[in-house]
Amino acid sequence: MSRTIDYGNLMHRAMRSLIQDVLTDVQSDGLPGEHHFFITFDTQHPDVDIAPWLMDRYPGEMTVVMQHWYDNLTVTDEGFGVTLNFGDNPEPLYIPYDSIETFVDPSVEFGLRFETQDDEDEDHELQDEIEDDIEIEDVPEEPRKDAEVVSLDSFRK
Repeated sequence: MSRTIDYGNLMHRAMRSLIQDVLTDVQSDGLPGEHHFFITFDTQHPDVDIAPWLMDRYPGEMTVVMQHWYDNLTVTDEGFGVTLNFGDNPEPLYIPYDSIETFVDPSVEFGLRFETQDDEDEDHELQDEIEDDIEIEDVPEEPRKDAEVVSLDSFRK
């Protein structure tokens, strides 16, 4: 059996750890400056805990904003709890990191998007279709090139 490095899973863990670190700082010191967060999560995740009326209103996914008013932010290794205001109605939420689909701080144009298993399955199906449409020919191997260092700034939106 060949062993491979699961870069996708490692990146997701690292990105979720980054979210935890950011929220831990906010928990202790509050939101600095103009920072605020748009957090989209899967409301069907088994560990999500939101009010039944919110689940009815957002049966698939929900985006919450942490900006001017939030309370009781509690950060754990698995997720975070926070009370947010919905039309002058404070509601406690618990959002596991595994349920997060996007985490965006528009004040500094920073965002993370987590690919779901469905997205990966669709990508694999598309790749399989492409491979089925390509005839395999004997193509001479190109000489190996040295690794290239790329600045992450070039990928920012």
